[in-house]
Amino acid sequence: MVQRLTLRRRLSYNTRSNKRRIVRTPGGRLVYQYVKKNPTVPRCGQCKEKLHGITPSRPSERPRMSKRLKTVSRTYGGVLCHSCLRDRIVRAFLIEEQKIVKALKSQREALVKPVKKVVEKKPVKAAAKKPTGKTAGKPGAKAVGKKPAPKGAPKGVVKSKK
Repeated sequence: MVQRLTLRRRLSYNTRSNKRRIVRTPGGRLVYQYVKKNPTVPRCGQCKEKLHGITPSRPSERPRMSKRLKTVSRTYGGVLCHSCLRDRIVRAFLIEEQKIVKALKSQREALVKPVKKVVEKKPVKAAAKKPTGKTAGKPGAKAVGKKPAPKGAPKGVVKSKK
């Protein structure tokens, strides 16, 4: 006849955290031995690939482990895999290079602009211009743009405001 087994803990349901195995003791008794969950290796935060060089463990065990078991001596060691880190470094480098090239290009354009020759336009005669607007062609219309000289000042001299 098979020996009856009693549970060592209060939880009687067959859940993931309550897995049991039957073990024979040196005294010949059969008892339940509770099985822990399998330890897992942390995964890369970007591509979800398993991280190399990190000891598989349960999250509750990690605070008791030494630092060398939990990380790799590299930037983002224990968080990103080597390929994702390489991509990130290359991307940052190329963005910086792009900024430098953009700055050099704007400096070069600034230097080139004053060197360009300005094409001179032929002066248009004042008599050929026709007045436009509301007062166009009306006799007695005042010239727009010039202010009359002050009453006390001589005709040829104009006072400048400071």
